[in-house]
Amino acid sequence: MTDRLGTLYLVPAPLDFHCNTQVALDWVLPLHTMEVAAGLSHWVCENAKSARALLKRIDAQRPLGTVLQAQTIVELPREVHKKGDHGTPWDAKALLQAALQGHDIGLLSEAGMPAVADPGSSLVRAAHDLGLAVVPLVGPCSLVLALAASGLNGQSFAFVGYVSQDSTQRNQHLVTLEKLALQTGQTQILIETPYRNAAVLAALLSNLKDNTRLAVCSGLTLPQMQIQSLRVADWKRLNPSLDKHTPVVFAFGP
Repeated sequence: MTDRLGTLYLVPAPLDFHCNTQVALDWVLPLHTMEVAAGLSHWVCENAKSARALLKRIDAQRPLGTVLQAQTIVELPREVHKKGDHGTPWDAKALLQAALQGHDIGLLSEAGMPAVADPGSSLVRAAHDLGLAVVPLVGPCSLVLALAASGLNGQSFAFVGYVSQDSTQRNQHLVTLEKLALQTGQTQILIETPYRNAAVLAALLSNLKDNTRLAVCSGLTLPQMQIQSLRVADWKRLNPSLDKHTPVVFAFGP
């Protein structure tokens, strides 16, 4: 083991994953973030294929210090994707052995900030337990962008993740969240797989009170970005629709 320990860098990715159009990388990633990423040769990611695709985009802006074919790219376990970082025990420290040998490691999700609404927090926790430095780099985070643009309470808010696919459970959950929001003033933020966007929007409009404010933030940072924040009664008059491909962040509160 070397005397120098590596650093775990949290490298944000553009929000255009699986979208029909890509945003220019220098629109959403600062030069410093791309320079640090270009200098790394060890990665932990959700998906190796999408990680390589992003590294190719970075290489076009800032040449990689290590050719792509020689990069070490390791995927997080599949069970972490399905059950969450803390839903099943696993040895995250095993993925940080390169850092114990002095290599810096990048943690990468498919879109946005790793370990926020994405896998990776167990790896970050393990890095702290091993005494490694953890450095988050600047880049897009859809939850923060949506909250800032919503006009809702940015002093007290909660990200509640995905609501249930079962319509009855989803409706009950939304009613419970709205009661919390109205009692405390806390903004509630949720996301959904794009092909269920329309179902979630319909559930929100059916279950939230007419005077509750709902923000729908679609395609954040992309050329087709759309952000609207209206009372539920006004949304109903608009009869809105959402496509099945563009990521959306929903937020609501008083």
